[in-house]
Amino acid sequence: MGELTVTTFDWVPEKPRGYVRDLRVRWALEEAGLPYRVRSVPFHERGAGHFSHQPFGQVPWLTDGELSIFESGAILLHLGNLSDRLLPADPCRRSEALEWLFAALNSVEMASLPWSIFVFYGFNSDDTPGWQVLDGFLEARLQHLEPVLAKRDWLAGTFSVADILMADVLRLVHRFDRLAGFPACRDYVARAEARPAFAKAYADQMAHFAAAD
Repeated sequence: MGELTVTTFDWVPEKPRGYVRDLRVRWALEEAGLPYRVRSVPFHERGAGHFSHQPFGQVPWLTDGELSIFESGAILLHLGNLSDRLLPADPCRRSEALEWLFAALNSVEMASLPWSIFVFYGFNSDDTPGWQVLDGFLEARLQHLEPVLAKRDWLAGTFSVADILMADVLRLVHRFDRLAGFPACRDYVARAEARPAFAKAYADQMAHFAAAD
């Protein structure tokens, strides 16, 4: 393992703060107790150097020595391979954590993110067929997830990168009170946010962006 560096924006507007995805990486690093640095790139001017690390001009990316990794799921998988605090050593539990990691990204976030964008920009009108489809899609995902979370504290038995991803995906809709009818999902998010590593990662991100105001 080389020196770990998380790269994020130097500043973002107030509304996305606390939800920019470098939070997921900070959180994982804090859970694992791995030393790391944070580096900034400009929010407004994204140059060739930025796109060479993140081809969509987004953040975060992680450098581990000479290795550069983008996409939060790929970064968390890499960090999970560095620490058994993030991925269980038992093969069955590890496989379970991995499948839920991908489920958070491919099954739940694909419903939660477009839903949240519609709400964020005020397009969530009950009269709009497009909104009804989005809301119904998210509703179905939450209905399937609710009984799973009602039976376990963490997705793979012990806390893992799967929980970092799933909790952060659910936080996005919980922000707009969409978990009101799903108490197990809501309690799961509360458990995750109560972890000291989350509190540290969240406070550090908020302070990072506020320092550039």
